[in-house]
Amino acid sequence: MQALLRSASVESAIGEAARSLHTARAEWRGRQTGDGIPSFPSRHGLARVVELLSAALYPRRLGQFRGAEREEEAFVVAKLIAATGELEREVAAELGYWQAGARDGRFDSDQPGTIVRLFAAALGNVRRLLDSDVEAAFLGDPAARSTDEILVCYPGAIAILHHRIAHQLHNLGAPIVARIISELANERTGIDIHPGATIGERFFIDHGTGVVIGETAIIGARVRLYVHVTLGARTPLGARPVGPRERYARHPIIEDDVVIYAGATILGRVRIGRRSTIGGNVWLLDDVPADSVVVQPAARVAPADDAAAVRDALLAAAD
Repeated sequence: MQALLRSASVESAIGEAARSLHTARAEWRGRQTGDGIPSFPSRHGLARVVELLSAALYPRRLGQFRGAEREEEAFVVAKLIAATGELEREVAAELGYWQAGARDGRFDSDQPGTIVRLFAAALGNVRRLLDSDVEAAFLGDPAARSTDEILVCYPGAIAILHHRIAHQLHNLGAPIVARIISELANERTGIDIHPGATIGERFFIDHGTGVVIGETAIIGARVRLYVHVTLGARTPLGARPVGPRERYARHPIIEDDVVIYAGATILGRVRIGRRSTIGGNVWLLDDVPADSVVVQPAARVAPADDAAAVRDALLAAAD
């Protein structure tokens, strides 16, 4: 009897929750423009696309191909056919979403195919950039035992692989597909790179957790970042009216051969000159000339009497 009463109680709560959710949905949709969402890219589908593309880019290391070299090309072709087919469906879903909110005009019927064709044509360059990133990590990290270890295990390598794919799609006109791919990397690594960010060759994020790179950031060649580095904007959009510069040029420019250590925060359209070093936990809102070293005041060792007084105060507080 008790089980029946509990079941009825749960069913009543579920019914109330469903009605409440219906009301919330109606309120939200009433504030939106367009005629609803006929289609939207799938996170699951795009995760599969990245898996297939990774196998095509690195058939033996990421694709687990173990056949003879003469069979490798067929393996890559099969992965590319599967990846581009699924990617075209996801791009079409995004274009359908944008079309639903448009007041006039329509996308060409072959627009998804055009985007995917141009994306596929860029994959050779994507592979070359990724190879340079892996080489930079191997040279920059004494703990690395092989380039294969970096490609398979390092969070920075995983994040930049997703970014190199997402950046191409962002530039070709599929920003939501690109953003979902970047967020898949964020979930896995804790590294948040907007797909709009421009990043040069031989890029290395060491460890990487907490790194944030904004949409309009421009990063040169041979740049190295450590954990919890932020390349961000000063004022969120919507807080006040903004012009084109603040919309399209609101994140830092990092020139070639710059090293930025853990916890540094660089905000706004500032320029960090080539070959500069930015120390840990530095807060920067201004340009830095080339060949600079920017650090915080060094921590000091307290005199023995001061140290004893601090310890006594902490012990007293604990009591």
